[in-house]
Amino acid sequence: MKKKKKRKIIVVMIIILLLIVAGAFYYYFVYLGNDIPIVKEKQELKVYDVNSNKRPIAVMIDNNVENDEQVGLQDAYLTYEIIVEGGLTRIMAIYKDVDTTVIGPVRSSRHYFLDYALENDAIYAHYGWSTYAENDIKSLDVDNINGLYDDAFYRDNKIAAPHNVFTSIDNLYLMAKQLGYDTTSSNYENLNFVANKVDLEKIDKSLNCDGDNCELEGSTLTSIEIPYSNSEVRSYTYDSDNGYYLRYMNGIAHTDRDSGEQYHYKNIIIMKVNNSTLDDYGRQDLDTVGTGVGYYITNGYAMPITWEKDSRSGKTLYSYSNGDEIEVSDGNTFIQVMPSDRDIVVN
Repeated sequence: MKKKKKRKIIVVMIIILLLIVAGAFYYYFVYLGNDIPIVKEKQELKVYDVNSNKRPIAVMIDNNVENDEQVGLQDAYLTYEIIVEGGLTRIMAIYKDVDTTVIGPVRSSRHYFLDYALENDAIYAHYGWSTYAENDIKSLDVDNINGLYDDAFYRDNKIAAPHNVFTSIDNLYLMAKQLGYDTTSSNYENLNFVANKVDLEKIDKSLNCDGDNCELEGSTLTSIEIPYSNSEVRSYTYDSDNGYYLRYMNGIAHTDRDSGEQYHYKNIIIMKVNNSTLDDYGRQDLDTVGTGVGYYITNGYAMPITWEKDSRSGKTLYSYSNGDEIEVSDGNTFIQVMPSDRDIVVN
């Protein structure tokens, strides 16, 4: 009898508790008219695993080589190219949720690349550094893996130095753990990737744009040339059958050393950024913090955009002229950070 009585008391208490919860729910969301919270499931993406909290790794890539001497770049979900001394460029490839076995050749750091590694919360891998980069890595407390000191890289003796340093994703994560870095992240999301197709042709043709930044509005884009200097020009042509852009360096197909495949990207984002010379060696500085103009290119179309970054570690926001943030097609993306005084060529 005592057990039955105890069970009845428990049941009554549960019922009372449920009534209290239901009453509170009704009062807050119905009587007071507040919105009922909607829990959205993360959309599945191909570009990376949205359910994985693996921290990205950014690798500095030597771009002072022939068009077929780089390896592993296709696996990067996000890639940056920026001018360096001598009118040359360097690449930073960012990886997540892949197990790429060979990446390189790896080169030294330049300080303004840190701004884009930080906004992606990426562990930063490089082989050496400029004085400016060394100072900033230390002052900004950047989680970095440096081939001068950290055993995550190897040299291919069949290739002439300094263009013969390579690494792998496994090597980098292993070293990151040894150095005590977090290898998970809840703050890596930067671009607004969406699973549905982004159709720029349907973007409102009445969007206001700013002066010289209007020539691509609503335009079909077959090919584009992006000049960094008199000697370095990047270009892309649209492969409509596959829905991506084939990449060229100085008019020659940019191909992977091992696979022979031409590098290709679903999205191209162009940022025009002011640059200046810091020293007699020609090392560059970039105004990465602030605002500027650019272009977003995907699925055969291009639109003018603006970019805004409020601090070196702050995330760059890419928007249309009406202020709406761009939605980025599900796929790998190449961000061309080009000198603002250079003009692109569109065909």
